[in-house]
Amino acid sequence: MRLIRHLLSRLTEDLLLLALLLVLPWLLWLVPSSPAALLHLVDWTTITALAALMLLSRGLEDSGYLTRFAAWLLRQEHSQRQLAVVLVVFAALLSAVITNDVALFVLVPICLSLARLSGLPVGRLIIFLALAVNAGSSISPIGNPQNLLLWQASGLGFLQFLLMMLPLALALTLLLMLLSYLAFPSSRLSLPASSVQPQQHKELFRWSLLGYLPVIAAIELGYAPAAAGLVLVSYWLKAKNVVLGIDWWLLLIFALMFIDLGLLAQLPLMQQLATSSLELPGGAFTAGALLSQLLSNVPAAIFLQNFTDDWRALSWGVSVGGFGLAIGSLANLIALRLARQPGLWREFHAWSIPLFFISALTGALLLAIANGCCVW
Repeated sequence: MRLIRHLLSRLTEDLLLLALLLVLPWLLWLVPSSPAALLHLVDWTTITALAALMLLSRGLEDSGYLTRFAAWLLRQEHSQRQLAVVLVVFAALLSAVITNDVALFVLVPICLSLARLSGLPVGRLIIFLALAVNAGSSISPIGNPQNLLLWQASGLGFLQFLLMMLPLALALTLLLMLLSYLAFPSSRLSLPASSVQPQQHKELFRWSLLGYLPVIAAIELGYAPAAAGLVLVSYWLKAKNVVLGIDWWLLLIFALMFIDLGLLAQLPLMQQLATSSLELPGGAFTAGALLSQLLSNVPAAIFLQNFTDDWRALSWGVSVGGFGLAIGSLANLIALRLARQPGLWREFHAWSIPLFFISALTGALLLAIANGCCVW
């Protein structure tokens, strides 16, 4: 199962990496730059912070405790509706701590396993898990890559950023809870008590969990590279499999995103496009939400950060942009590939596209209240 998960996630990443590499020579022809200038385009604080958080998240996943807790949680519910609502909440909370894609890697295999034994309509449940991790991860500066980037770019403290995102994240999560209540029937669900029995590693769980506080403090104080180095050495000495299990190519992808989009932002046409999009009703919120539908929300955040300092509007916009088209968030693509269900892409968009418009209106209203004026 882990090999299948790895191959499916790598396929998405390989295509993205190839696209970034192919477009780079064209951008260098348009915007000639030295190697030093290219490296300067990369936000190394964000890259190293992401590396540290990936290691901690993998440590939690490999400990087996998250899987065990999720399986216990599933066995407490007696209907499809209860199960869906509880899983939406659990996925949202989990994604705020261990990032949205890792939360999916924990929960989707469990749902697939339980579906084989219980007849659970797993396709729709996985759709709602994908939507839930996008909503829940938006609250936390470390919940997803775009939040991590914008947290660093904004200069806000951890708690300040969290409080800034709180109204939108709560609204999106409550909206998904209501939608999942309506989308799933109240028919009883029979789950086997011994469906999942993961091996547990108590020490790995304990010091992976405890590592979050000092790493977050180090990132906030500007010592992300040092924190990443210390975490890397610690895992290499204590749990080498965690280091070997990290998808290091993902860091290369993010570095190339910074370079490609940094060069793209220097083109007059793209500067005009960014300026025009920011002049739309709603400003950075609208620009972030719409551009996410074309580029995905992480590249949209990387690109638009060069043109605005309205961090609340931009952060909220790219969070809402995770809904809508599947490309809006990498987590969507991961969930759909892990599910391996025929026709799921069509059903995903049947739920996600209306949710995008509802979330956009909700976010715009909350943003108007937060800013004390009408944004539309």
